[in-house]
Amino acid sequence: MTVAGRANESDGSAGPQRFAGLATSARNLTSALAGFLGFPRSQNDNRPRHREPGPAVELDCLRDVLAPSVLAAAEQRSDEVGVGADQVLIQWGVIGEDAYLDRLCADSGLEIEALAGISRADCLLPDDQVHVIARHGILPIRGQRGLILVSAPRGYTVRRTLRRIAQSPSLRERLRLTSSRHLAEFLEVQSGDALAHVAADSLAARFPDLSAAPMRVSRGRLMSAARYFARLAAPVALLTLAPLTVIDMCSVILAIWFLLFTSLRLAGCFSPRKRRPRPPRLHDSQLPIYTVIAALYREAASVAPLMRYIDELDYPREKLDIKLVIELDDLGTRAAIARLGLMPHVQVIVAPDAGPRTKPKALNCALTFARGTFITVFDAEDRPEPGQLRAALDVFRTHDPDVVCAQASLCIDNTADGWLPRMFTAEYAGQFDVFLQGFSNFEMPLPLGGSSNHFRTSVLREVGGWDPYNVTEDADLGFRLARFRYRCVMFPSTTFEEAPARFGAWLRQRSRWMKGWMQTWSVHMRSPRQLWRDAGAGGFFLPSTSSSAETS
Repeated sequence: MTVAGRANESDGSAGPQRFAGLATSARNLTSALAGFLGFPRSQNDNRPRHREPGPAVELDCLRDVLAPSVLAAAEQRSDEVGVGADQVLIQWGVIGEDAYLDRLCADSGLEIEALAGISRADCLLPDDQVHVIARHGILPIRGQRGLILVSAPRGYTVRRTLRRIAQSPSLRERLRLTSSRHLAEFLEVQSGDALAHVAADSLAARFPDLSAAPMRVSRGRLMSAARYFARLAAPVALLTLAPLTVIDMCSVILAIWFLLFTSLRLAGCFSPRKRRPRPPRLHDSQLPIYTVIAALYREAASVAPLMRYIDELDYPREKLDIKLVIELDDLGTRAAIARLGLMPHVQVIVAPDAGPRTKPKALNCALTFARGTFITVFDAEDRPEPGQLRAALDVFRTHDPDVVCAQASLCIDNTADGWLPRMFTAEYAGQFDVFLQGFSNFEMPLPLGGSSNHFRTSVLREVGGWDPYNVTEDADLGFRLARFRYRCVMFPSTTFEEAPARFGAWLRQRSRWMKGWMQTWSVHMRSPRQLWRDAGAGGFFLPSTSSSAETS
């Protein structure tokens, strides 16, 4: 059975133990109502989104508060972008979300739910469905009279809700409104243990053979270890009886391996880059929600420049879902984010203090809250080209559905800082602009870079996200996607970043890469035959050849 088959089997066996019937109904109803209370259910495509025609009834509660010109401008922008006019005003900073909800509820008769008195036991969705709440902004809870939906408005939620209430006034008793901030705080506080488990141990629990997490020793594991050492007995005996013959054989095998590796790299160098016709530019109203994640640790000085570069992306702010993940003890970075002021499109997530404190665990925390159909990762010092998000969407539009990741090129731009950055510049140019381009043309698995990789969000969740126990989580994820029969491709966009200029920083980074590549090779070579069946010859040989290149 392939890895993909095991994934479907694993997902199919999961389910809530308590309130099974009611929880299933709540999950189905939550997904169904997401279509008219907010954006349609997230699909991994770029088809034009359904637009809710005017008039913008969500502005009626503000007619006596804001100037008519401001309301008219918000309604016009709503038509251009494809979101509710209330969301436009909130993103502009004209009115706060809490203030708007107060006015809306006073005008419509709806109730506000601050979630202060709601416990985790009142939520009808199981722990493994917390991401559904965060993505759709709908929390199903048990009320005295049955199911109650608590909605954090986004997209066309308010406009559609007001129209449904006008048609069915009884819906008013089943629906309450809350702010995105209150919903996020509820999930972080009441579902903290579940979020920590998903971030740190979900991959190991679902696919233990694909995780670098420590394995529990059991009787079955002991028997497997005994069989493994028994298989080693023959080579050890041969080495003892005929050492020179064994050494010669190993030398021949390593020489052939090196020649194969060199041939593959040379083939990648001379492989012409495939050119695809550029599709027409999508109108802002057709763009999907795009999640941008940055995991920050002791990056107070980099926060402001990073946000400036993200704001310069050629993408409507109303459709950006930005997640900044920080650690619990990183007060400096938290203060630097607070100094930037109000940013309605930014959510700051504090990674739970459980499991390993690594970048992939922080990324998994953000993945739970991600609302975007597509998702990308940037590092603190990254400077992506403004058109990168649209260029990545063009990749997904022009390739088959099995292409689930688009990797941009990384380029070092601090070459003037010394000899080490200049060496990094040459290395990155060869890696991202030559070798990986060739691997992409050959449709081989890609050892992804640490940032500027763009994913289909649903597939990223399907394969388990990032491995918190692997320090080169990016390369591991590239090979894991190949084992699920998905492909990664390079695309013509560049992200500029800085390379270490001091020997100590370079040595720590290079040591981490070497450790991570050894982890990745060890994980995927646990069962070589299974790896061959899952990923083919390219997926079998590439981890070793790529690790040789990265650690050299």
